[in-house]
Amino acid sequence: MTNQALLALQDVSIHYGSVEAVSNITLHIHEGELIGLVGESGSGKSTLARGIMGLEKLTTGDIYFRGEKLNHKRSKAEKQAIQMVFQDASAAMNPRMKLKDIIQEGVNIHFPDLSREAKQKRVHESMRQVGLTEHLLERYPHELSGGQRQRIGLARSIILKPKVLIADEIISGLDVSNQATILTLLQKLKETEKMAYLFITHDLSIVPYVCDRVAIMTEGKIVEIGRPEELFQNPQHPYTKSLLSSVPIADPIREEKREIVDYKSSERKDHLNWYQITKTHAVLQ
Repeated sequence: MTNQALLALQDVSIHYGSVEAVSNITLHIHEGELIGLVGESGSGKSTLARGIMGLEKLTTGDIYFRGEKLNHKRSKAEKQAIQMVFQDASAAMNPRMKLKDIIQEGVNIHFPDLSREAKQKRVHESMRQVGLTEHLLERYPHELSGGQRQRIGLARSIILKPKVLIADEIISGLDVSNQATILTLLQKLKETEKMAYLFITHDLSIVPYVCDRVAIMTEGKIVEIGRPEELFQNPQHPYTKSLLSSVPIADPIREEKREIVDYKSSERKDHLNWYQITKTHAVLQ
């Protein structure tokens, strides 16, 4: 484990009986870094995220935050430091609560000694950070658009000033305009708040625009990791090549000529090793 890592996963596995949902994941995330975790549905991405949050018990391995090992049962401070925004943010919102109360709920739990005025100030600040006007605070979740609900989900997480934010498919299902808005917000918060992100997605085409590094995951394993330009220009694992070949190309001539790579899952191998391609690019083979 590197000393500089804000969040470090060491040989993390999560099994459901004989099913290995997550298998031997080692990953380091640094302050102010945005790592993309990319893979198809069922690859184990969300299960890994829930393991990091303490919502799933680890079968093997350890998770460290600032060098300190995290137990399955987290302290208040640990819960506040690592937050998660889900794909359907509205599912975590009480439909009978106004947005101002939904956003402030976490502050009431983690910072009960703050004055009423200080709590309200935090609510208003978080709304400004996600680009929403304060008049929406009197509304209910069902009165918002999908993009607005996702931004409220972000607001209720960043109001706690976490050090790590896990974003699980938070732009999936949104139109292009709302996707761009959310991605711009993540970049801005990364720069201003120095938060570390684990950005989970199945869409490889967006990661070059937001991610510092990208981890490719399939069958419960991270099989390749590197900077976006390294993965796009020099993919090593067959699964990475398959994902890249499925990304649409705007040029119809190039699109027609390119070769589609069909990745076929083989029997899982137990004794795989990491091979370093460059200082920041590695593949599991």
